[in-house]
Amino acid sequence: MVVERAVYLQLVERGVRTGEACRLVGVAERTGWRWRREAVAAAAAASAAGWPSRVVSARYLSLDERVVIGDRLRAGASPAAIAAELGRPRSTISREIARNQDPSGGGYQPFAAQQRAEARRPRPKLRKLATAPVLRDLVQDLLQDRLSPQQVAARLRHQHPDRQELHVSHETIYQALYVQGRGALRRELATALRTGRAVRRPRSTTTRPPRFTAPMLMISDRPAEADDRAVPGHWEGDLIIGKDGQSAIGTLVERATRYVLLVHLGTRGRSAEVVRDALLDTVATLPQHLKRSLTWDQGAEMALHHQFTLAADMPVYFCDPHSPWQRGSNENTNGLLRQYFPKGTDLAGHSREHLTAVAAQLNRRPRQTLGWDTPAERLTKVLTVTS
Repeated sequence: MVVERAVYLQLVERGVRTGEACRLVGVAERTGWRWRREAVAAAAAASAAGWPSRVVSARYLSLDERVVIGDRLRAGASPAAIAAELGRPRSTISREIARNQDPSGGGYQPFAAQQRAEARRPRPKLRKLATAPVLRDLVQDLLQDRLSPQQVAARLRHQHPDRQELHVSHETIYQALYVQGRGALRRELATALRTGRAVRRPRSTTTRPPRFTAPMLMISDRPAEADDRAVPGHWEGDLIIGKDGQSAIGTLVERATRYVLLVHLGTRGRSAEVVRDALLDTVATLPQHLKRSLTWDQGAEMALHHQFTLAADMPVYFCDPHSPWQRGSNENTNGLLRQYFPKGTDLAGHSREHLTAVAAQLNRRPRQTLGWDTPAERLTKVLTVTS
């Protein structure tokens, strides 16, 4: 009926009377009068909303398509039949009817539906924290108390289980901190986060070629016993870097006991040769049953991983790019170590004896994940059982 409607309206614009125009087009006179009323209403709505001056993507339903939907629904057609006629997915038509029909029960009115769709379309929309001052103040107080966004979101749900208006996702909090829309959280609150970043760093989804010339064993190849921490002897390793990237300390964490070893590099730098030799010196103190594997990121310092594997009889597995959570125990330990070795300081001046003392202190710290045992106690049990 779209063609008939267009011809009818053209005839009326030329001055043809409604009855004659209906006869020429082949529709009932009451249909013609309805088309005229809807055309007048559409012109008024378009003028108020500024539709003629706006360019809308073809992926959105147009006013003409909504008119067809309205006509076909009155004729008893199903959403599937309307979708086939318009060349649209059935879900698009079903969603349009559900979202834009008259909420008071007046059925689907195409011009009112167009107005509702236009009203929802403007961007950017105000974010939840920008429109809810009470929620925003609660979130700011908890962030100021050094809670992470995920902890804030969980805490609000726990404290106010029946108040949906005080619930917010951690992603919304991150967006408010980093995107800074109107009424967003104070920018300085980002420094209260553990990372202290002023901007968000998106994770890359692109793949890259192998980092090293020698074949790498990836973390997906690591034995299942390492994943569930059931068997001791699987280690995670990394470097913490000093001022201007000129110094470093190696860190090793045993996955089952959380036992820490610190690798002394001193003033020798962090080349692949230096790291290989320092790791070999460190793991040489371990019994063979505690040298089952080492998991590392794809840093250049491990370019000679194959030589380390042969010399130590200890396979090295590599994490996927940009995936530090795959070495969660090591990342957590590195955060604890920054209390002893702050960022931006020269790490070359720390002696081997000092590193041993720091590691011993960490290994005496009780851990909740170990049932409040210390890593040293857990390792002692392992050595006692296997001796």
